[in-house]
Amino acid sequence: MERRVRVRFAPSPTGALHIGGVRTALYNYLFAKKNGGDFLLRIEDTDQNRFVPGAEDYIVETFKWLGITYDEGVGIGGPHAPYRQSERQPIYKQYADQLIANDFAYYAFDTTEELNEMRTKLEASKMPSKYDAASRMTMKNSLTLSKDEVNERLANNEPYVIRLKLPRKEEVRFHDIIRGWVVVQTAQMDDKVLYKSDGMPTYHLANVVDDYLMKITHVIRGEEWLPSAPLHVMLYRYLGWEDVMPQFAHLPLLLKPEGNGKLSKRDGDKLGFPVFPLEWKDPATGEVSSGYRESGYLPAAVINMLSFLGWHPSDNREMFSVEDLFAEFTLERVSKNGAKFDLNKALWFNHQYLQLQNNAEIATELLPKVTAKGYSADLAYIEKVVGLMKEKVNFAKEILEKGTYLFEAPTNYDEGVTSKKWKRGVPEFLAAYLGKINALSSYEAIELENSFKNLAIELAQNPGQLMQPLRVAVSGEAGGPPIFEMLELLGKEEVYKRISKAVEKITVIS
Repeated sequence: MERRVRVRFAPSPTGALHIGGVRTALYNYLFAKKNGGDFLLRIEDTDQNRFVPGAEDYIVETFKWLGITYDEGVGIGGPHAPYRQSERQPIYKQYADQLIANDFAYYAFDTTEELNEMRTKLEASKMPSKYDAASRMTMKNSLTLSKDEVNERLANNEPYVIRLKLPRKEEVRFHDIIRGWVVVQTAQMDDKVLYKSDGMPTYHLANVVDDYLMKITHVIRGEEWLPSAPLHVMLYRYLGWEDVMPQFAHLPLLLKPEGNGKLSKRDGDKLGFPVFPLEWKDPATGEVSSGYRESGYLPAAVINMLSFLGWHPSDNREMFSVEDLFAEFTLERVSKNGAKFDLNKALWFNHQYLQLQNNAEIATELLPKVTAKGYSADLAYIEKVVGLMKEKVNFAKEILEKGTYLFEAPTNYDEGVTSKKWKRGVPEFLAAYLGKINALSSYEAIELENSFKNLAIELAQNPGQLMQPLRVAVSGEAGGPPIFEMLELLGKEEVYKRISKAVEKITVIS
């Protein structure tokens, strides 16, 4: 009987969620929805030393902003609760004990100094400095100590760890949906710590136990976990769960734009774009890192952009709604090669989705910002500004930043235009144009344009040479939205005042 698809995203609350982690969550979400399955959010907080306050809330808030919904997990519960590993602590010891009872694990009492000494000796002998089938027999553990001494140490609460007992020479094989067959020799692996005397499991034991108990069918995670996969396969085997072991899919790395290395958390803002979904303030240092949300990216654009970082559709389409992705997404179309982050593509996606957004909705978003700047513009006017400007920008906030002149008259004029095109005859032409404007029965863009062109013909002037001076007189800028639509929006009285001021203020070049 085929099992219901169940996947999980299991981040550690050790700081802000990297955008690469968001991509992993997205791929899990899309895979679950494509296959009519369940998507779980589990918090893997076994390493309490690295726990960062606020990190879990940040993850949940990221999901809410992007519209990624999970069926079970922190905050909403489910049949396999709790979904924080720190709250599942009592569960893991029985499985560590089971491994020891079946001779698949052992107690190790080595101190930090003893471990360092062992590694130093191995390095000096040009041997791999790892705790494995060879080196463990020289160390202080339940394989080298007598049973009585082991029991005595445990009775005295002496610090210990439980390590996996790997065979000296054995082939570990598993099939990765993205990478094909992966083969590793246990001689290349080490006896990883599974459980500590403080009662906390390590990631390796906890994630395997939880995936088994939560009936996870597919483990879709980043490439950085590929070296740990053979260890997890061995754990499934030793715990007797190999027949229900999930299928693995290790996603490609998210690379820097130049392709020279993994895009890391430390790259935040250094490369000119966010690496976090939301703004993050480090509680320890107070350092603030920018987020996609606060930078003005739309959730749909981020979803679409992230989906293409490692995956490609069956056709040449680039714009995909979440519903489209549910239908189209497959792990077989995920590349095993690293995916380079492309800032220009991210901006392109946001621009496309901004064009699809309702003007009234954008205007409502901008209203508080307009009011905060002291402009007396109503919602209806702002909506017209949005309609005029949004094709020229990538973010809604840029409408106000780049279109300041639509709310206040310019005080400075673009020198590149005034120094080259504000020639003799320009002020006279603009003054004559004001007369034409005043005579118009209908103050609309088409009438404003016709009057402008007719006047140029009448005065034997080249209308193309006069466009930029007109634009600069009204906005102070060399470029912008369609000029006659801008004049219509500003209104006859405001345009008259601005052109009159420019004619008076700008010096004519000889």
